[in-house]
Formats: sequence, C-alpha cells, structure tokens
Amino acid sequence: MAYYAEPIARLLEELERLPGIGPKSAQRLAFHILKGDDASAQRLADAITQVKREIHFCRQCFNFASDDLCAFCADSRRDGSIICVVEEPRDVVAVERTGEFRGLYHVLQGAISPMDGIGPEELRVRELIERLGTGSEVREVVIATDPDVEGETTAFYLARLIKPLGILVSRIASGLPVGGDLEYADEVTLGRALEARREM
Repeated sequence: MAYYAEPIARLLEELERLPGIGPKSAQRLAFHILKGDDASAQRLADAITQVKREIHFCRQCFNFASDDLCAFCADSRRDGSIICVVEEPRDVVAVERTGEFRGLYHVLQGAISPMDGIGPEELRVRELIERLGTGSEVREVVIATDPDVEGETTAFYLARLIKPLGILVSRIASGLPVGGDLEYADEVTLGRALEARREM
C-alpha cells in the first residue's frame, strides 16, 4: 500500500538522495514545500535550475564559478605567490571565513582514497603541477586537506610531487579546538597540537 500520492513519493525519493537527508528530514522538507505557496516552490525550482545551468568549475583553480575564473582567481589584489590546496569548494569558504589567507586556491575535487577507488588521476593533481610549472610565481603551497587518513595521504603525496620543484610546501596545523579540554582530546589530536606548538 502506497502511503503517499506518486508526486509526493517521487519528491521524497529525490530529497533523500541529498547528503545528510534521511527519510524524516525528507518528509519535513516535502511537507514544507507542499504547505508553501506556488511562488515559493517555483523560486526554489528556478534557483536549482539556474545554479545547474550557470555554475561550473573555474578553469584555473576548479572552485565553483559563474565566469571563466572564480572571484578569487579574478581578483588582482590576491597574492599569486601562495596557493592553498583544498579538497572541495566548501573548504575555500571555510578558509576565507578566517580572514587570514589572501592567496589563491586550488581545489582537488576530493582526496586520495584507495578504498573508494580514488587515486591521484581522479583528482585535479595534474592541473596543480601544471600551475606550479615553468614561469610560475608561486613560492609556497599550503596543503589544507582534511586531517583524516585520506587527507593525510593526499598531503604527503602532493608534498612529494611539489618539493622537487623548489617550492615551499606547508601543512595547516591541526590540534585542539579553542575552548576544548585536554582530558577529552584523543592522542592523535593532542600529538598534533604538540607538534604544531609555537613560541609565545
């Protein structure tokens, strides 16, 4: 026995395909859409259609862009001598929110994960090395991949490729969050915090 009319069931099925959306969340979203007026549903549909039609990858860094270059690559005020390498476009936003980085970015579109069948060939590694090639003004590459097994593997792999080019390779520090308690930190996190210590 079907609990919902076919259009509702189809909407629920599509919403559940979204990351982090389970059956209950899909149901809440679907009912919110159904309760709203036609204009709000059309705005949502238009926004989805527009983003799929107009957004693509920046030809230089592979961040999301509406033009040939993303806003960061097109900004002449940014420091072209330093590139921050991240896994996903959302990581660019996270770094930008700190207000501490004024260089350029390179988005790998993932991390090396042999278990998932993702090797360097599936990422934007070749394009990064090409950016760092002959005539490049880049002096430093900051690797800001996630501090998990895949992110660490990716960071070590990139460092091995980049160091022979004579470019400084650095890794973002990882450790204890502000407001965290030492007693609740795991050994790896605490160890990294000790390794990344600095003079006061």
